Amino acid sequence: MHLQSLGAALTVTGSAHLLTTPRGSVLIDCGMFQGGEDLEARNREPFPFDPPDLAAVILTHAHLDHVGRLPLLVRQGYRGPVYCTAPTAALAETVLLDSARLQVEGFRQALRKARRTGREAEVQEPLYDEDDVHRTLALLRPSLRFGEAARVGPLRVTPFRAGHILGSAYLLIEQGGERLIMSGDLGNRESGLQLDFAPPPPADAVVIETTYANRTHRSLPATLAEFGDALRQSIRAGGKILIPTFAIERAQMILYTLKNLMDSGEVPRIPIFLDSPMAARATSEYFEYGDELIVPIREALGRGEDPFWPSTLHVVLTSGESQRLNRYDGPAIILAGNGMMTGGRIQHHLKHHLWKPSTSLVIVSYQSPGSLGGRIVAGAETVRLMGEEVVVRAQVHTIGGFSAHADQDDLLAFLSTTGSPRVWLVHGEPEVMEAFLPVLASRGLTGTLMPDHQEVDLLNTSFPGGRPPGLPTGGRDARDSVGGE
Repeated sequence: MHLQSLGAALTVTGSAHLLTTPRGSVLIDCGMFQGGEDLEARNREPFPFDPPDLAAVILTHAHLDHVGRLPLLVRQGYRGPVYCTAPTAALAETVLLDSARLQVEGFRQALRKARRTGREAEVQEPLYDEDDVHRTLALLRPSLRFGEAARVGPLRVTPFRAGHILGSAYLLIEQGGERLIMSGDLGNRESGLQLDFAPPPPADAVVIETTYANRTHRSLPATLAEFGDALRQSIRAGGKILIPTFAIERAQMILYTLKNLMDSGEVPRIPIFLDSPMAARATSEYFEYGDELIVPIREALGRGEDPFWPSTLHVVLTSGESQRLNRYDGPAIILAGNGMMTGGRIQHHLKHHLWKPSTSLVIVSYQSPGSLGGRIVAGAETVRLMGEEVVVRAQVHTIGGFSAHADQDDLLAFLSTTGSPRVWLVHGEPEVMEAFLPVLASRGLTGTLMPDHQEVDLLNTSFPGGRPPGLPTGGRDARDSVGGE
């Protein structure tokens, strides 16, 4: 089996991996690049293959950086099956329709502004629209079940619980006597929401995510204590508490935590506004697929309770309601997307509140170095928001333990049951992956950084020191100072 990584090679976003066998090719994930302008420009690069020639597509989970270019693939002619678990299919519908809507709205807004200066030709069309998404959804085959082998094109594929978000799976792929594990994104074993990943079987090669391969997360109890302290301090300041959240997993985790903190009296009850229709829709899937969640949540669901609904919660659906929040007087918690602050309703709230000393910005998700959130975490005194320069006077709290991604200890535990495979590193910054190489070597494993766009033989290709030619060097790892996605 040969693999060509077309995203999430030497970076943490845009996951897409082309697996080629003598009997055909399968694409594993087809994600959108998120972050700074340079990364997002990669979404418009042509696929280095003819989409109709693919035998199949497999999705590991429904985060945008793993499914976001799928409608583009369909727009360019792919008409084959897209295999996934049932929860992934349900969440992918929400994620992709929201992505299309935001792209079309952004295009129309940019076009209106450009017409005033006669620069319409410079406005890029959206990558896809809702019609493309509906054509994509018709191709979904939510037939993958944890622990059950299935025939996918030329491959025998068995998905196992990855513990990252609802429906997330890592894949055991068998073909021609070779056994490959594709990790997708693996969960934090102290997530406080999802069950742990299932121990994987032995394999000849493992392609593993390395988002946090150079560190160990703060423990869940310490994270909850830090979050509670930040909230109490922020409530005393008397202003708005802004919490940028990803709509899937992070929003539910924060709502569950807020409910527990307020019910126990550890944090005063103040109004909470969930300003994310996408997060509200996604939360409904947690009732449908609660068997993937930790015992206390499953028990609450079994009693007919809503573990994601604090008593002071208000769900904000329309943009008009969102705008009226700016006139709300007094302290309040506002959860809004998106998690990296690169777009969405959180920008609207930042524009109105980031310049106030009474405001608190509580960051609970990974911030890409080039993103708006990354600049704020790095200490920017001013940032550009919706066409205006805004001074940063808010108190900024970064909570580092809410990550839904595996840390170094989790990754080593995952690999511990796989035998002695070749280990290929993806979905990480180069300096993080390089720091993981000697850790792997100390355990008798050969690790190699997956090159970008270069096809490799998973069992035979090697690079000196595990580093592909032209590997960039230097750069600060933003995850050392901010909580992970």
